[in-house]
Amino acid sequence: MKRGRLRVLLGAAPGVGKTYTMLEEGKRLGGEGRDVVVGFVETHGRRATAEMTTGLEIVPRRTTTHRGMAIDEMDLDAVLARRPEVALVDELAHTNAPGSRHAKRWQDVEELLDAGIDVISTVNAQHIESLGDVVLQITGVPQRETIPDRVLRSADQIEVVDLSPQALRDRLSGGLVYPAERIDAALSNYFRLGNLTALRELALLWLADEVDQALKKYRAEHGIDRKWEARERVVVALTGGPEGETLLRRGARIAARASGGELIAVHVTNPDGMRPRHPGTLDAQRSLVEQLGGTFHQVVGEDVPRTLVEFARGVDATQLVIGVSRRSRLAAAFSPPGIGATVIRESGDIDVHIVTHAAAGPAVSLPRLSRGALGRTRLLLGFAVALVAGPLLSWVLKLFHTESSITSDVLAYQLLVIVVALIGGIWPALFAAVLSGLTLNFLFIQPLYTLTIAEPRQLLALVFYVANALLVSYVVDQAARRTREARRAAAESQMLATMAGSVLRGEDALQAMVTRTREAFGLTGVRLLVDGEPVVADGEPSNDDRVTMLPIADRAVLELHGHDPDASERRLLQVIATQMDAALEHGALRSAAEEASELAETDRVRSALLAAVGHDLRRPLTSASAAISALRSAELRLPDDERRELLDTAAESLDSLAELVTNLLDVSRVQAGALAVRLAPIEAADVVFPALDELGLGPGEVELDVADDAPLLLADAGLLQRVVVNLLANAVRHSPDGERVRLAASGFRDQVQLRVVDRGPGIPPERRDEVFTPFQRLGDTDNETGLGLGLALSKGFVEGMDGTLEVEDTPGGGLTMVVTLPAATDEEA
Repeated sequence: MKRGRLRVLLGAAPGVGKTYTMLEEGKRLGGEGRDVVVGFVETHGRRATAEMTTGLEIVPRRTTTHRGMAIDEMDLDAVLARRPEVALVDELAHTNAPGSRHAKRWQDVEELLDAGIDVISTVNAQHIESLGDVVLQITGVPQRETIPDRVLRSADQIEVVDLSPQALRDRLSGGLVYPAERIDAALSNYFRLGNLTALRELALLWLADEVDQALKKYRAEHGIDRKWEARERVVVALTGGPEGETLLRRGARIAARASGGELIAVHVTNPDGMRPRHPGTLDAQRSLVEQLGGTFHQVVGEDVPRTLVEFARGVDATQLVIGVSRRSRLAAAFSPPGIGATVIRESGDIDVHIVTHAAAGPAVSLPRLSRGALGRTRLLLGFAVALVAGPLLSWVLKLFHTESSITSDVLAYQLLVIVVALIGGIWPALFAAVLSGLTLNFLFIQPLYTLTIAEPRQLLALVFYVANALLVSYVVDQAARRTREARRAAAESQMLATMAGSVLRGEDALQAMVTRTREAFGLTGVRLLVDGEPVVADGEPSNDDRVTMLPIADRAVLELHGHDPDASERRLLQVIATQMDAALEHGALRSAAEEASELAETDRVRSALLAAVGHDLRRPLTSASAAISALRSAELRLPDDERRELLDTAAESLDSLAELVTNLLDVSRVQAGALAVRLAPIEAADVVFPALDELGLGPGEVELDVADDAPLLLADAGLLQRVVVNLLANAVRHSPDGERVRLAASGFRDQVQLRVVDRGPGIPPERRDEVFTPFQRLGDTDNETGLGLGLALSKGFVEGMDGTLEVEDTPGGGLTMVVTLPAATDEEA
């Protein structure tokens, strides 16, 4: 019997529309004449999903009883007896009720497939077994119902039912996913925007990996060796040297440019099992690979470049990142081609990036003009050419020498002198001229094999050799000197332009200039001292270094460790010192501006405080004073009821005055950073009920939803009670008549949330930050609502307890204040 086909609709989270899509597809197949039945569907009370079942044949469910509870499950035997062409089976990862034939629903589906029935099913990404630990880290919710990856990968077709995170939250807010009483908790916990974005990425990446495996299988079955660039795979070659971090970060940037890019690091070891020279560095780079979201591999091979290319081809790499050789140019000139050249030759259609790094030398260094223009390397190379090419040329000329070839012999030696002059300059050229002149006299001029100057013209010929060498070497030296000066001028311009840009950028200007100075001048260390104290430094100077002190205006000194700067370097250092002086002045001005801004803010708060005190304190003072004056008056004969009324007025005014003064003192403590906080493990109920009693609120005004399993929270009970009182008072004040305020407490991961929900007018998003500003009373135009310190104090108190106070929209209208505090650990509890 032909096995049925399995089609799975994969979603990132509940509510994206998997079940709806499954039913929609069932109707489409039914319209094409296919025999389709609903084996099991879970609508979760969603009206649109339930309506989609209309017109589809539904196999009745099987009801089992477990611990006195009736549980509906798919009737597997009934579906098998019905033998449809296609069965719609929802929630593939579902755990069946105890006593069922199979423990999991995917096992029921396997039996349907074995019977030749095609199945369309649904599953969420968080139920995939291999993603369980990642989902737990993201959401804080462990998944008890999972499906093995092998089962899902064996499906004939997997499709992602995708919905953007914000669109899903909008559906949730509109009551299209969960009932109204579950919306707030869902939005603030599992259905956070960051959670949904991460889950969506997990689902897409898992499916991309599945597609990649299918592509590899197809290529293997059809013998296709050529690379298909379905997505970017960047392989970074690590040698275990210090340049590895630079290469990894460059590779990560290359991979990030393409959607779904993959970073792969590889280290090739010798087959002798020897550990790399810097194992600690390689371990640190392995950790960096994991932080960058890549994978680390270690392979064995004698031929490093070919092993590297073979590995890159094996993982279908599209890009290969290697570091520039750490060998000097002289070493590279007299040695076989390096790894980079071999990799480029063998890479084929893999793009190769050769990245420079600090181990290959400073990025920009200024040419030293105090040395010879050509440098020691070219000088030695000139002598080497003279010593090697001279005897070789003499041997060749001697083989073909005749009496008439003396002219060509002379010209050949003259050419050798010019070549040596072009390579090494004056001293190798003089050496070659003298050597070739003596050799010519010894081997080719009568009497042979003797150094004899029989005629003045022979001496003149030797002088001509030397003169030619001097002239050619002078021209070469001048050209090299001009080239070096031009290169130095360009390097100086580049360095000064970079430093000027650093000053304009502001924040890291001094550090950038100090680092640039050390690199440019080849110093071992540079420090900037202000008032004798180091401000910024770069490099690791040793005790043997020469130290040069360069004053910077009257405020600082630049300390240089290494060689003594020459005259040209000192000229440039003076320019750099001027730039550093400007950077120091810029920093001082910025600090002064920040201090002025703080003073202006303090002055604004003080002005608002005085204005508020002048008005809001006058009212209770006036009322209390008038009431007490009337009571003390000997001329007035007041009835008992009026006397009691005056006493009540005085008491209320004094209580209001005490509350205002307390709030003023509290806000002063918060702004001064002198808030005394005593954190201890407490239950949410220990704060909620005293706050309700203080405000005199009962079930008619407040709906409580305090979870029984909510963990203990770490807070100051007194401060948290003040926060809850302020939030409840605001919520009750702004709630419409007949609407209750909702106070909920629940645990989420390692935090506890208190949510105060009202159905009032809410606050526009652009003005939400203003509610936490002292002396702001949004929407209040009367003079009986206090100084507007409640939310400012609440935010200060919550932050003093290492928590947050945030404003959210209430689904359906209104405002929700969310207090998030750390949960107490088992040790603290």
